Amino acid sequence: MFKKIMKGGHRKPSKSDATDPSAYAFGPPGNCNSGSVSTTNVVVNHASRPGPAASGPNSNCTTGVVTLAPPTGSIEPLPLFRDVPASERQNLFIRKLQICCYQFDFSDTLKSAREKEIKRQTLLELVDVIQSGSGKITETCQEEMIRMISVNIFRCLPPAAHENTGQENADPEEDEPYLEPSWPHLQLVYELLLRYVVSSDTDTKIAKRYIDHSFVLKLLDLFNSEDPREREYLKTILHRIYGKFMVHRPFIRKAINNIFYRFIYETERHSGVGELLEILGSIINGFALPMKEEHKLFLVRALIPLHKPKSIAIYHQQLSYCITQFVEKDFKLADTVVRGLLKYWPLTNCQKEVLFLGELEEVLEATQSAEFQRCMVPLFRQIARCLNSSHFQVAERALFLWNNEHIVGLIAQNRGVVLPIIFEALEKNIRSHWNQAVHGLTVNVRKMFMEMDIELFEECQRQYTEREMKAKDVEEQRELAWKRLADVAAQRGGDYMVTV
Repeated sequence: MFKKIMKGGHRKPSKSDATDPSAYAFGPPGNCNSGSVSTTNVVVNHASRPGPAASGPNSNCTTGVVTLAPPTGSIEPLPLFRDVPASERQNLFIRKLQICCYQFDFSDTLKSAREKEIKRQTLLELVDVIQSGSGKITETCQEEMIRMISVNIFRCLPPAAHENTGQENADPEEDEPYLEPSWPHLQLVYELLLRYVVSSDTDTKIAKRYIDHSFVLKLLDLFNSEDPREREYLKTILHRIYGKFMVHRPFIRKAINNIFYRFIYETERHSGVGELLEILGSIINGFALPMKEEHKLFLVRALIPLHKPKSIAIYHQQLSYCITQFVEKDFKLADTVVRGLLKYWPLTNCQKEVLFLGELEEVLEATQSAEFQRCMVPLFRQIARCLNSSHFQVAERALFLWNNEHIVGLIAQNRGVVLPIIFEALEKNIRSHWNQAVHGLTVNVRKMFMEMDIELFEECQRQYTEREMKAKDVEEQRELAWKRLADVAAQRGGDYMVTV
């Protein structure tokens, strides 16, 4: 029985199969489903990422569908749209979509070169048709077009560089990005999808049947592509989908949340975090006031924890913009944001500290006095530590905060609390910091406080001097105590004493 099953599973193709046009998706016009190309089970996945099992022992992909390239010479160029009567253009459109369903091996540039060029020219013509808006596309054509797009873009992503080498601690910034070999075709497919989404002829009531939640989720999976050109197209397309399909908006936000959660708490590796944050920056900018609780939770649970991963430098600019947008939209969130930054403040990564200080300045610039007062004590304790950092860029960046007029205004209003916290750090810098630039900036800040309130400055100086004298007395007492112990030990048995 087992032998019969095995023989049945590997049937040799007959001559009739080889000559049957439907075997290569050339069925009757308007019936793309009759061919071997099917996209109902297409999923984006990768062997190293959780997902459905591969479809067979010889499959290197988890899509469940493999669209083979046609035999050499089996594709012939179809006539141009302008060369056929209007009544035949719908059927011609579908036939062209069927040609574009073929997948080719781009590892060998000479292999199927003629067929690749035919597909490329066909895609260019389809893009031109959608872009020109010369005629409204029927629902059948829209369905077949989304299927063709799905066949081409939803695929297995290659393993990342660290997965190939096994270096889990490799720096993502140093990884060479993998450039998709099939980009000459893939770019045109993305362009076709973009033109379809932004077209004024596209009816969202019809389009949402095909650009559904499943389609959007697969698009989001593709953001993990290492090819920056692909991520740029995906960013633009997803942003347009969010703008046009209001029904998908909550789903898209939730799906992006989930990507961030997995990145923060599981993998700490994802190629498209920066692009997703760019989309969110525009979305946050459009939030209505008063802000929904859902959006505030997104800030606390996803955006602020994104400061935790080591690879923050790759996407920090976009993250900082999103955070600042929240504070500008609702100034009451400033305290939450500042405390969140302090929670994830780096202890040993100086470059990361410089990024945090830059972001902190942008947040404080949008902060009002009441919110500043809520967080100023823990905030300036951290700034004091930064002022005394032996890494000159950290100390310098902290001192640059006093170049911002708005921040200086907030400090001046609350100088009675701020100056006592940072006075000791300023004095230590002036006395012993090795970097001349830091020393000069510290002198300027010290002078600024003297001009603000000389009495407060002198009081802080007096208290600092008293603390220094007390500390010196304590140190002297400690040394005397150790000296007495050493003398007593020497009298009782100096032969057995070990001196250090």
